[in-house]
Amino acid sequence: MTAMLGASRSSAHLPRVTNWLLRNHIWIFLAIAIALFSFASPFFLTLNNLGNVLTQAAFIGILAIGMTMVMINGEIDLSVGATLALANALAIGLQGVIGVWPAVFCGLLAGAGLGFLNGSIIVLSGMHSFVVTLGALIGIRGLVFVYTGENALMVEDFSYTEYADISWGPLSLTALIFLGLALFFQWILAWTRHGREAYSVGDNINAAFDAGINIKRHKIINFTICGALAAVAGILLSMRLGTAEPNAGKIWELWTIIAVVLGGTRLQGGFGNMWMTIGGVLTLAVLRNGLRLLNTPNYVELMVMGAFLILALLLDRFISLRMAK
Repeated sequence: MTAMLGASRSSAHLPRVTNWLLRNHIWIFLAIAIALFSFASPFFLTLNNLGNVLTQAAFIGILAIGMTMVMINGEIDLSVGATLALANALAIGLQGVIGVWPAVFCGLLAGAGLGFLNGSIIVLSGMHSFVVTLGALIGIRGLVFVYTGENALMVEDFSYTEYADISWGPLSLTALIFLGLALFFQWILAWTRHGREAYSVGDNINAAFDAGINIKRHKIINFTICGALAAVAGILLSMRLGTAEPNAGKIWELWTIIAVVLGGTRLQGGFGNMWMTIGGVLTLAVLRNGLRLLNTPNYVELMVMGAFLILALLLDRFISLRMAK
């Protein structure tokens, strides 16, 4: 009898354990990746390399923060890489015309404006965000090529690139901005009306409408945030490189989506947070850094990343079915 009660209690705890593992799977993946690369390369766990990993992760990470806001609404933005490239080009290309900080502001304004435009078209037309932002990706990328003349733009005032060298110990300014933005938007999701209602819109749009939630406003705000953060990533990239390439950020929208979904944010919306997104971003960054330390061919790296995309989609499907029960 005692044995039966014990078995019953153990089986009762299984759903809790399973749910905990589902909610924290990304940190388990990250710990395994760190352990493997620590044994495989003596350079991986050095303070300098870990700082580099966080800096390299920051650009995709900032894009992923905006993408998380959009995906919690049940939408997607495929134009973030192209928006990054446009802000990158404007932040450098306009410096000789209007000055450094006005040029940076123009890049930020362009990103926010494009995000607002994407969101407005989506909510007013009723078209799917995949279609609208795919068109935006193509159009914005074409605009970048026109603006740059298909050539790389070089910064004129090299003191501009010195901002990228600012650091606090092993943490660069870029990494600190990434972590600060993640904390800020996690606070928005957890403690503000906009955050709570964003989850409601993504979880059940009809119920949200019946509850009187302004669905269109929330979607436009989140697309605007996504565009603005893509511009922030582009501006930080311009500071780090001192150049603006028309192909900057190419296919970064895919890495961003992989990171966000791998972290556990649902493609259908209604579930996710910035902690999970940070985990997804760091996991991808650790994988890329570790593979490069091992001198892995580029095609193998792409195969590994592709496998993780499939894994992310399978996890998204499994979590969705689990939560639907």
